[in-house]
This record gives sequence, C-alpha cells and structure tokens, in this order.
Amino acid sequence: MKPYLVKTPKFVQWIFPRRRWAFSHKSPKVYLTFDDGPIPEVTPWVLDLLRKYNAKATFFCIGDNVRKHPKIFKQLLSEGHTFGNHTFHHLKGTKTETSEYLNDVALFEAEIRNHHVTASKLFRPPYGKLTGKQAELLTKQGYQIIMWNVLSADFDSEISEEKCLKNVIKNINPGSIVVFHDSLKAEKKLRYVLPKVLEFTSKKGWSCESIS
Repeated sequence: MKPYLVKTPKFVQWIFPRRRWAFSHKSPKVYLTFDDGPIPEVTPWVLDLLRKYNAKATFFCIGDNVRKHPKIFKQLLSEGHTFGNHTFHHLKGTKTETSEYLNDVALFEAEIRNHHVTASKLFRPPYGKLTGKQAELLTKQGYQIIMWNVLSADFDSEISEEKCLKNVIKNINPGSIVVFHDSLKAEKKLRYVLPKVLEFTSKKGWSCESIS
C-alpha cells in the first residue's frame, strides 16, 4: 500500500486553495462522504444506518455503478443525501490524458441525465489525483472540487478495523470532510467503523450534513 496522509496538512490546503478541504469549524457540523458506490452489497446498509442517526451525507458515485444500480441511486436521493461526480470509470487523473478524463466526467453527467436528475457540480477525483490542468478546466466548467481533511483509510487492507476507527475519531472536528467508501474493498472496515463514528458525533452534539 502506498503511503497516504490520514489528516490533510494545512500547507496542502494552502497550496490548493480552490479545492474544498473542510468547512467552517465554528458550526457543530461534520461532512461524511462515501466514494465509489452505489452498490447493493454496501450502499443500502449505509443508508439505513444514516437514517437511524438522522444523518445526511454526500455520495461521490461512479457513473457505471449508477448505470448498474439506478434504484439505489434514486434511494439515496429520495432520503435527502447529495451526490457528486466521481467520473464514469473511476479514472486516476494523473494517469489519464486530460481530454479522456474530461470526457469521462461528461459521461457521468450523461448517465445522470438518463435518470432525469440534475447533474451535480460537486466533483471528487478518484484516488484524490488529478492534474492542475484538469482541475483548472473542471473549475471553469463550474465544478467544486471536494477533497477532504480526514481519510478513514477503510480501503487499506493492511490496517486493522480499530486503526481505521482511530483515524477518524482522532482527527474529526467540526467542519471536517471525512472520506469513507461504500465499496466491497472497504466493506468490512466500514461496517465496524461507521456505526461508532455516528455514535461519536451524536454524543458530541455534531450534526452530519450533506454537501451541496
């Protein structure tokens, strides 16, 4: 597993100020986000749990998963959550030509229109990787590039469930944007961590809000 940062350093946020890393810490709100769904094995369970805690979230969906599982996509919308563009094929921007990358973003938009839903202008790059040129062109198209300041690392097979939980609990604060994954790869850790994070935020008196 390549190294990664659980807590995004301030200097990274200063280097890329046009990307959203967090929200104001003055309001008792946190922002849970889920990448790579929707899939039937995980996403409905996430939705059930969020409903239990009266929590809202933002789902950065892969377009091909929306195509495969439209009912789950419609469910997350009907329950008051928001969604964002995570490309159609989960492309890594730094490994993809800009024209191909932007075309994949557009394919996501086209898929969303097939479901008679207004396309979202929230965008999260898969793997958190995109080039400066790609970011510039997406911003010109009106996208908000949503990053994060807390990475759960639920995707990492080399860490324990307890370590994954600690990654979140130790670093989450009001205004935090937290990354989870409603994917098969992350499922085991997510099922352990997410209920405990929701219990933690509830006890803190923080509301879980969607990004719009």
